[in-house]
Amino acid sequence: MRFPSVKNLADSAVLTLRRFPFEVAFALTGTIAAIVKIELTRVNRISESWCTRTIMMANLGLLLSLGATLYTESREITGGRKIGLRALAALIGIALIFIINPAEREADYVRFLLLSLALHLLVAYAGFTKPGHIQGFWQFNRTLFLQSLTAVLYSGVLFAGLAGAIGAMNFLFNFEFEWDTFAILFACIAGLFNTIFFLSGVPANLQALDRDLSYPKGLKIFTQYVLIPLATVYVSILLAYEARILILWALPKGLVSNLILGYAVFGILALLLVYPIRDHEENKWLKSYTRSFYFLLIPLLGLLFVAAGTRIFKYGITEKRYFLLLLACWLLFITIMFLVRKNQNIKLIPISLSLLTLLSIYGPQSAFSVAEYSQKKLLVDIFKKNNAFKDGKLIAVDSLKISKKEGSRAVATLNYLVETHDLESLQPYFSRDLQKVSDSISNLKDSKLIGTFSNYELRYRKFDWAKKELGLNSFNSYYYESDTVVTDSYVNYTFTTNQHYATVVKGFDYLLDEGVVADTVHFKADGLIATRIKAQDTMFTLNIDGSIFLFDLGPVIKNITAPAKMDKYVQDNTDHQFVLPVKDLTLIKSNDRFEVQFVIDQINVGKEKGKAWEASYVHGSYLVKKR
Repeated sequence: MRFPSVKNLADSAVLTLRRFPFEVAFALTGTIAAIVKIELTRVNRISESWCTRTIMMANLGLLLSLGATLYTESREITGGRKIGLRALAALIGIALIFIINPAEREADYVRFLLLSLALHLLVAYAGFTKPGHIQGFWQFNRTLFLQSLTAVLYSGVLFAGLAGAIGAMNFLFNFEFEWDTFAILFACIAGLFNTIFFLSGVPANLQALDRDLSYPKGLKIFTQYVLIPLATVYVSILLAYEARILILWALPKGLVSNLILGYAVFGILALLLVYPIRDHEENKWLKSYTRSFYFLLIPLLGLLFVAAGTRIFKYGITEKRYFLLLLACWLLFITIMFLVRKNQNIKLIPISLSLLTLLSIYGPQSAFSVAEYSQKKLLVDIFKKNNAFKDGKLIAVDSLKISKKEGSRAVATLNYLVETHDLESLQPYFSRDLQKVSDSISNLKDSKLIGTFSNYELRYRKFDWAKKELGLNSFNSYYYESDTVVTDSYVNYTFTTNQHYATVVKGFDYLLDEGVVADTVHFKADGLIATRIKAQDTMFTLNIDGSIFLFDLGPVIKNITAPAKMDKYVQDNTDHQFVLPVKDLTLIKSNDRFEVQFVIDQINVGKEKGKAWEASYVHGSYLVKKR
């Protein structure tokens, strides 16, 4: 085996740069933005946000440019027209930086992922838009798949080796390379090296791939003995479950949707991987398996539609349910096409999926517009029912009259709208200018850390403002994957001190940590022997040279959970966190030998409806002073 020389590697890199100049430029831009973002973490929220948007733009621009390059090469477009098409694709990619803004709209993270998925699928078929060329299409995507795996392997080994070398320099020469050095190294390798390495393996002669009839034996073994058996296991379980719910006449569980999609993914992937050898004499069984796969998928798709529809009618449409329904429709379309048509065109799979994905991102038919409309209607209906909707505007509800179930549902819906679509999406239902409200909230400072707060905290503060404005401050609700509404039948709160990140020890001789997770812990220092015994209920015990100090947290918990105390010290960015003065979380005991203060820096307390408060987590320190 001959290893490539440095000259060959350099020549390969130059050829890659000449063939893919726009793609490499986007990779370089994204890498620089990632490095700047690493250095600006929690320093400047606005600049950090622009870095995130630049990284997203670079990813999408690279994929658009690569798709344009493959298209022009396959169509043998040259000269100014080729440059013009590639430049147009690059400009469209650059323009996306002004459209995607995840700092304001959490939904833009999903939009970015969907755009990236659609453009990855575009790359898969951009060089094969002419009719036919199925063999070349399959070989091209097999090459890309293997090249991407190789690039990840090489990049991973390179990063591990260089990170180990940097760590060794820290250890041997007392250098102080910190986490950001490793993060920057990762960004450079993943952004530049990995991209250029991958691009160097993209086939140049697409027409020649039609004559390539090679097929890896290992791929056949993997498909025949791993993927197809997995798909068989999935379909057996799902068909048995479908028979069970038909016998019991019960609604399907929400999780069944994921299992059906898993079966579809395993099955379609298996069929794609064995496509070139399906007509070989020894593989005639593959045609029977293909038809049986699609036939068995039909009843499962019926189950999928029922599972999705049940939750849509009950809770309205969200992005997840929209995509679930969209995938079900797409699978039904693919199933019908592959059962009806004898000549199966596997290019139909990425082409149809990419077009559907693009249609679901922007526009009135998109997942986000449909989900936003559905959830707004749900919120308005709740307020109308409780006489809190006047002249087309939402007004504060009477928290004593609205039911706990509807209050919790309203809070969950409000949380979704603000987190996903930003506070300004509710402007039609508010008299106040929500843009000005958002600006004023953005100018607030973090109460515990120096500088501004994160984008997540910003969105939560906006939600908290809307919640208080609409009279819903006494309700809490979250939607989990099962679509269960969890009300405040069980609540959990976190209390910290305004000195949570430091403990003042002036005037004391010893500091003993209470955060060690063990039944009994012994401390020895300066001839003093102290034993900390694990808490029983709310009682903490410290034994210092035979002097026993008992600290009962019961009165502390009762004090800090008083409504007046909680209203005074609740944090603006959450209704579950409270920052108290140190004295409220300090217990003092003494005898003729020692004075001991138990300073709690964090305590989590919770309770079920009708039961007493209990501590679920306690961390603090014992400050000991000899008399």
